[in-house]
Amino acid sequence: MLHPDDFQYSQASLQDYVDCRRRFYLRYILKLPWPAVENEPTLLQEEHARQGQQFHRMVQQHLMGISEEHLSRSALQVDLKRWWDNYLHHPITDLPSILRPEFQLSAPAGSSRLLAKFDLLAMEPEGRVVIVDWKTSRSLPRRDWVRDRLQTRVYRYLAVQAGASLQGGRDISPGDVEMRYWFAEFPDEILRFPYDDAQYELDDIYFEGLVEEIERLTTEDFNRTDNPERCRYCRYRSLCERGIEAGKVPEEAQFYDDTDLAALDLDLDDILEVRF
Repeated sequence: MLHPDDFQYSQASLQDYVDCRRRFYLRYILKLPWPAVENEPTLLQEEHARQGQQFHRMVQQHLMGISEEHLSRSALQVDLKRWWDNYLHHPITDLPSILRPEFQLSAPAGSSRLLAKFDLLAMEPEGRVVIVDWKTSRSLPRRDWVRDRLQTRVYRYLAVQAGASLQGGRDISPGDVEMRYWFAEFPDEILRFPYDDAQYELDDIYFEGLVEEIERLTTEDFNRTDNPERCRYCRYRSLCERGIEAGKVPEEAQFYDDTDLAALDLDLDDILEVRF
């Protein structure tokens, strides 16, 4: 095993591994600083990320009971004000009654753990579970692309694996779980992904196998991706001799916005866990 014993897998780290083993190795095992900008124009991307982070904080505070009037006074930038107005005037309806914003769950994954931080985990005491993820992406991604992303798979899987701890030990049925993506630029275009027993069983086998595969690898096994297009917006591209200048970020890559889990500093003491 190349990574530390306390290593925690996330949807972002697993997606990096699936996309490029070398990027996973540089980012999570060697923990190298990223030597190049991810994409151009850099300043615009950074400002977009800052506003996206503020939007997520505002939504969290609103769900925790802070008034919209108070929060609206902090929406000063044009994009942020538009997103906030869209959130207030195009809310997600029919959510379960118990709302847990910015909530974290963890469950065993091989000899390590798999974790996720949910923008919103909404639950009925003995019923539905709805996962909501707020996105500030500039474009609306294809449904099939989002369906296959590991965020969609990991979040629903963990809601079943670890969510029983929130239900007094009562198992959660995959059929009771749904994930929704709400896009601040497209508030009426909610992407909804229900779950079922068959997909849960596939995910259980897949994640166990994926973690076991990673933990069997040696340093020499972490090769570069065979798809050089992925390198155009990777900050490690110069280390891999895949170019120096940043490329224009593809529309689908914008799905990874300011709340990419890998960029968050997760306090493991605050994560509700299913223990080994």
